[in-house]
Amino acid sequence: MTLQIKNIAEYREAYNKSVSDPEGFWAEQADSFLWRKKWDQVLEWDFKTPNIQWFKGGKLNITENCLDRHLAERGDQVAILWEPNDPSHAVQSYTYKELHTAVCKTANALKANGIQKGDRVCFYMPMVPELTIGVLACARIGAIHSVVFAGFSASALADRIKDATCKMVICSDYNNRGNKDIPVKQVVDDAIALGCDSIETVLVHRNTGASIAWNTRLDKWWHEEVDHQSSTCEAEEMDSEDMLFILYTSGSTGKPKGVVHTCGGYMVYTCFSFRNVFQYQDGDVYWCTADIGWITGHSYIVYGPLLAGATTVMFEGVPTYPDAGRFWEVCDKHQVNQFYTAPTAIRALMAQGDSYVDKFNLNSLKVIGSVGEPINEEAWHWYNDKVGRGNAPIVDTWWQTETGGIMISPLPGITDTKPCYASYPLPGVQLVLLDASGKELEGNGVEGLLCIKFPWPSMLRTTYGDHKRCQEVYFSPFENMYFTGDGARKDMDGRYRVIGRVDDVINVSGHRMGTAEVENAINEHDNVVESAVVGYPHPIKGQGIYAYVITNVPVKDDEKFRKEVRTTVTKMIGPIAKPDAIQIVSGLPKTRSGKIMRRILRKIASGDISNLGDTSTLLNPEVVEEIKEGAVKTEN
Repeated sequence: MTLQIKNIAEYREAYNKSVSDPEGFWAEQADSFLWRKKWDQVLEWDFKTPNIQWFKGGKLNITENCLDRHLAERGDQVAILWEPNDPSHAVQSYTYKELHTAVCKTANALKANGIQKGDRVCFYMPMVPELTIGVLACARIGAIHSVVFAGFSASALADRIKDATCKMVICSDYNNRGNKDIPVKQVVDDAIALGCDSIETVLVHRNTGASIAWNTRLDKWWHEEVDHQSSTCEAEEMDSEDMLFILYTSGSTGKPKGVVHTCGGYMVYTCFSFRNVFQYQDGDVYWCTADIGWITGHSYIVYGPLLAGATTVMFEGVPTYPDAGRFWEVCDKHQVNQFYTAPTAIRALMAQGDSYVDKFNLNSLKVIGSVGEPINEEAWHWYNDKVGRGNAPIVDTWWQTETGGIMISPLPGITDTKPCYASYPLPGVQLVLLDASGKELEGNGVEGLLCIKFPWPSMLRTTYGDHKRCQEVYFSPFENMYFTGDGARKDMDGRYRVIGRVDDVINVSGHRMGTAEVENAINEHDNVVESAVVGYPHPIKGQGIYAYVITNVPVKDDEKFRKEVRTTVTKMIGPIAKPDAIQIVSGLPKTRSGKIMRRILRKIASGDISNLGDTSTLLNPEVVEEIKEGAVKTEN
């Protein structure tokens, strides 16, 4: 296994070595894996092009490291513990032996249907074990998986299938989500009808058994193709830099970017970061509530935990079904030791009151994590006090689809925690803060643009089919730097707080303010559940501040409430941060991964409602109309 840091001295030693001798440090970590052939060169890199190659010349298969190497020692240990949407339905578990067998059978079925090394396979599935099995089956035979969250529209799915020229789609008939059965296969049919001519097979997993339309030319049942296959499948030998998967991430405009991750470096870094951030010990039960449609699910439900020989929980449901105690009931039932979720979920559950969390025994929790967006201070304290109960430190993790793994995080029980601070970089992560001109801001107590000046093993290699876009977005803004697109603040002790996207920084009368900072202040008001702040053109200040606010009780006197919010913000930050416009809303437009679509909110705040772009991929497109109708008139 890779190094697991145990104390602050070991952290400092590991970090210092990772900077002074990065090749030596990462070679030591990589040595703990199964390689068919060791690498010829640890690292070759050039950020200008960009060209990044880790463990160059090395040969491996990541599934031999996720599965085969564990069989002798932990073959009978549970690898995947699947918790269904409906708590009255049976839990399913797969030991490492059973998962190995299922992956091999599925890999053989893929090969029988013409899938070869290098082919792209698209997944559009709910959170069922077959999704993990299918992803690993692709990796077993060298096919490249592209998982699309099973909630995107047919149009969005078609765009992703076409961009990667996928040969196969694997889906389910329906998705059980809360009290709804959502048609999944129908969306795939609609997507293929939009001109996905590269698709040769649609493999359908029977999830609910409800009737579906059937295309005899394309459609095949998972069970009919998989069940009779041999339970052995030789793993394909892969080069360290062969593609492992493509994962699409939305740009704020334009077509989605297909972020490419490769086999060797991604394997080493996801295992290393998982073991250190979560301090996983043999026998622990780990649960990440994300969907495998997002990078968090790839790295910290599938690959990281399985590479580390962990027991990883997969959850089909939603946090509020059948009620807002569901997460805590699952933690209690399975005696979960590490729990990893998003601030959006934390805030939603916090708004439901403490009774749902108080009634469960959460003493098993040793680490609780936050991922996906900066967590506000009120939610951090609630999570720390009510869920962690003072015993389980919060790991507030910062990373991106493009980074492949966690970049900044406290190490539980090793480094301290501070509300809203992701804290310190992991070994191998060389952070810098720059001013707008690209000058490095040295020392502590500074704020600037967050960049990384040296490669780490799990970083993106390209954007699929468009290397120029990768170069322009991430490596052109600042010479010899990976630009994260985020702003960050470094406190006097060297801890990092990620403020938010740089395009979410508002400049009011020459004062730069992160939207997250203003939102945190607004959220301090007792009746505010969540807020989103954007800038809009202001004739005097350059930019004004427009706040969209969700309340936990109906507001009887709008003007009194707005005044209270402004007073709260003035108290927390100062009068310069007072919102010019405050709109009370029932919800915020969010992507399926919980990100607020600020582009839409900025347009509405600016009075530009004629072209809001495609809102079909939003979790709640209907809220956009409500916000448009209730928009506050601004001076611009």
